[in-house]
Amino acid sequence: MHKPLAILLTLLGLSAVPLALADHHAADADAPTTPAQDDGFVALYNGKDLTGWTTTGNWVPQDDGVLMIQPREGERGWQRFDAYLTTEKQYADYILDLEYKHEKGGNSGVHFRIADPAQPVTQGIEVQILDSLGKPDDKMSHHDNGGVIRTSPPSKNMSKPAGEWNRLIITVVGNHLTVELNGEKIQDLQLDQGEMKDRPMKGHIALQDHGIPVWFRNIRIKELD
Repeated sequence: MHKPLAILLTLLGLSAVPLALADHHAADADAPTTPAQDDGFVALYNGKDLTGWTTTGNWVPQDDGVLMIQPREGERGWQRFDAYLTTEKQYADYILDLEYKHEKGGNSGVHFRIADPAQPVTQGIEVQILDSLGKPDDKMSHHDNGGVIRTSPPSKNMSKPAGEWNRLIITVVGNHLTVELNGEKIQDLQLDQGEMKDRPMKGHIALQDHGIPVWFRNIRIKELD
């Protein structure tokens, strides 16, 4: 705080503390959005290598802790299932919290409760990642950003422009699935009442390699027992 302002406040009998607190809260607005380690979340991606994951795809750790899909020449399409980045461990009930960004026209997805990593589409559940910017809420389909594939469109379009980070939170407890995107709940489903009713209750988590560059960071999970 500048000295003249501090002197003026003193003469008026006012404390500088509220202003200091206001400055502190303003700084907090720019703080990382990911949960603290002591909240029960653990890192799925350690920020440096692919320990705990399996893939034949070209997932490249970056120096700043970001993980990038950098498809090699000739790698295209979503049916290269072994190229997905898949956890070695299986999970049942949890909160999965991550951030992603993509280029214009980006396409990827988060698969979970996958019984067989060789069949993530038919033996798992997918939340879509897609460049759906600008599409009206009432025109969004289950194939648009935040949609649960073959199940439910997002309730609103919360997509950010290409090149900006999006925060995705997937919570699955028993048959109850909720999805939050950029601070808004966009899915609230009972999985046993739709197309996913026969899917496993436990399985691997996978990030989709669609043959298009996509970046992920702050990939964390909190298991719910």
